[in-house]
Amino acid sequence: MNRLNQLFAKKKENLLSIYFTAGYPTLNTTVDVAEALEKAGADFLEIGFPYSDPVADGPTIQHSSEQALENGMTLTVLFEQLKNLRQCVSVPILLMGYVNPIVQYGIERFCKDAAAVGVDGVIVPDLPMYEYEMLYSNYFEDNNLSNIFLVTPQTSEERIRKIDELSNSFIYLLSSSSITGGSLKLTDSIESYYNRVKAMELKNPAIIGFGISDNASFSKACQYANGAIVGSAFVKLLGTEGYMEKIPGFIQGIKG
Repeated sequence: MNRLNQLFAKKKENLLSIYFTAGYPTLNTTVDVAEALEKAGADFLEIGFPYSDPVADGPTIQHSSEQALENGMTLTVLFEQLKNLRQCVSVPILLMGYVNPIVQYGIERFCKDAAAVGVDGVIVPDLPMYEYEMLYSNYFEDNNLSNIFLVTPQTSEERIRKIDELSNSFIYLLSSSSITGGSLKLTDSIESYYNRVKAMELKNPAIIGFGISDNASFSKACQYANGAIVGSAFVKLLGTEGYMEKIPGFIQGIKG
């Protein structure tokens, strides 16, 4: 049982996850930001590793990725930064990014190095489910890493059931099929999608992401799932002056 499982066993609702890009706004702030987020009350964190072609990301996270790459962030640098992570951060940590940098790094090596620094799970939106199951699942399992799958409003019930079967921590429900950074619009079709997934009574908790930016959208998402993920809104904050001092107020504002 990793830290994610322990968290979901202990807390069933209103879970808040925060996404931020490693190496942004400056190269060496990754662990400082993680520590500040835990102190402010975030339940778990997603640290994004930058990639030159982030197709699922909106302008805010794209910009942070470009800046992080310019600053010199790579997976090798990130793992070096995270070596002392667990001396000051105890909440669950996920790495989020695209499959290309992981393949270049070596998937088995990536999983070993992630586990060695205390990472609990990985979110790779463009890693096909069948490839994970047939080629890579043993690397994740051997290193006690959860692989988080994404579900969209268009995902079939059959595929959601399969994702639930392959998952061992939580399922990431996208609030839409668009890119990150939009706003959570609860149309009849989206509400129907949330209710459809909720009615399936999956064994894994569900966390909603894309478009969560304030207390209203966080509270709305928590009506349908166990919690929600804030990404672009927090990355925007990191682009402002004095951002470290603003983190407690930001988290308090989301949680209400």
